[in-house]
Amino acid sequence: MIELIIGKYNYWIYIALMMIGFYAMIAKENLIKKIIGMNIFQTAVILFYISMSKVRGGTAPIEWEHAVRYENPLPHVLMLTAIVVSVSTTAVALALVIRIYKAFGSIEEDKILEMKGDRTGKPPESVL
Repeated sequence: MIELIIGKYNYWIYIALMMIGFYAMIAKENLIKKIIGMNIFQTAVILFYISMSKVRGGTAPIEWEHAVRYENPLPHVLMLTAIVVSVSTTAVALALVIRIYKAFGSIEEDKILEMKGDRTGKPPESVL
């Protein structure tokens, strides 16, 4: 049993990172901390996909004289795209937090909801 746990240590690391990020997104009231949690979660997913694409004994897909096992470069390329999307998502989220701070004067979720009061979805007059 212990060999199974130690042999799959990378999966336990991904699960831990995912749960840390998920906890930060759900439990924290500060919007910046929620964004950091989202980044941790996205990083865990990217690391998971990259490690899943690793082939034991595989090499780069370059033609050699003898037959060898090749690694598929597609997951690595897709994760590069995911990194770009992650950075873009973070930039948009930070821009929204700045806009929220200008409108409400706080980045704490409970204070924003308290100031909003009626919860109708309309922004305060200062935003309009």
